[in-house]
Amino acid sequence: MTVQHQILVVDDEKNAREGLKWALENNAQKVGTAANADEALEYMRAHSVDLVITDLKMPGMDGLALLKQIKAIDPGIGVIVITAHSTIETAVEAMREGAYDYQTKPVRLDELKLVIERALKSQHLEKENERLHRAVEDRYGFQNIIGKSQAMEDVFRTVRQVAPTRATVLIQGESGTGKELIANAIHFNSPRAREPFIAVNCGALATSLLESELFGHEKGAFTGAVSARAGRFELADGGTIFLDEIAETTPEFQVKLLRVLQEQNFERVGGSQLREVDIRVIAATNKNIEEAVANGSFREDLFYRLNVVNIQMPPLRDRNEDVPMLVAAFLDEFCEQYGKKGIRLSPKTMPRLQAYDWPGNVRQLRNVIEGAVVMASGKEISPKNLPESISKSDSPKESLSIRLGTPMAEIEHEVIRATLTHLGGNRAETARRLGIGRKTLYRKLETYGIE
Repeated sequence: MTVQHQILVVDDEKNAREGLKWALENNAQKVGTAANADEALEYMRAHSVDLVITDLKMPGMDGLALLKQIKAIDPGIGVIVITAHSTIETAVEAMREGAYDYQTKPVRLDELKLVIERALKSQHLEKENERLHRAVEDRYGFQNIIGKSQAMEDVFRTVRQVAPTRATVLIQGESGTGKELIANAIHFNSPRAREPFIAVNCGALATSLLESELFGHEKGAFTGAVSARAGRFELADGGTIFLDEIAETTPEFQVKLLRVLQEQNFERVGGSQLREVDIRVIAATNKNIEEAVANGSFREDLFYRLNVVNIQMPPLRDRNEDVPMLVAAFLDEFCEQYGKKGIRLSPKTMPRLQAYDWPGNVRQLRNVIEGAVVMASGKEISPKNLPESISKSDSPKESLSIRLGTPMAEIEHEVIRATLTHLGGNRAETARRLGIGRKTLYRKLETYGIE
């Protein structure tokens, strides 16, 4: 299906505007006309316009003034200025004010049509780029990092504080805890959000390949280097580079990385030219990097340079209260993906999930829920839809870990929520176990927003 664009031709000469309308209108383009700037603005209030072609010299508001008004209304609308009185000064001023192009009379239709085609294509690419940016920003916004546990609240607090800065961040935690998701959240909530976010898995590449990948190389730097190639540092210029599994790198590589962090410059492999970059570095590891420093496998000076701000990602077993929220999000995601809307857990399933220790953390939980949705034959996921190691795990834990100094209201909230979850949502039994009346329980559930 052909997308139809709306073009507006503005010219005080009737023959000129009607002639352009006749020449440009086709199945892909609908063309409106206006005799002056006021008519043009009125037309734009009533129609969604993609491109404006305006004469420069008109009675009242001229083309440049109209151009400024259009850009104030919507900077994304393309504007082509046409005039019979061409000077370099007016052309420069029109382009400075945001005109896409500047044409002189008499108009050459073939050339104008090419300019229109390029303008509409450029506009489409800009809109698509903006849509993708919004989609990425939505995906990595704080609202999409799931968790209300105290451990995750501590992570959120640190991310909010560090994101607006350019400080280097070291994220530590087991595999599957969401280290890259946090790195993305830092980047996309920072002033660098519209610049590149480049992720590199340092543990997946040999040292020689890692150097070429990060620093780039010159032609002939090694066998197979048939042309020069920019590295990830150059590609990330102005933005953020995420170095995952940083503890897997060699001390030799670490020396070169330390220089980049300190000097913000580097040389390509096989090159001698210093290349300046403006990058923010976020690193991550699932190893005990302090032990690596102690045994000499990781440079102490690089550790201190990376560890300006430290974020510890808690394992899922230490934030058991977040499991229901994560499950709900994954259920929604995979029910939509596989066309199985309305699937929910049976009362016995959630306790099984909360009883498990999740050695693979959030990543493992996500995969288990995806498999359960795929294998579910009805509208309910029962323990038999889970892997045997989970469905036959020990009885749900009957204890909570509460930090010293936790406010009493938070303790009450967590005890009520955990007990209700442990008992499969049975409110009568929850009230009995807690030693309070049902009405008191219902009032507290409403106060704390527990469903």
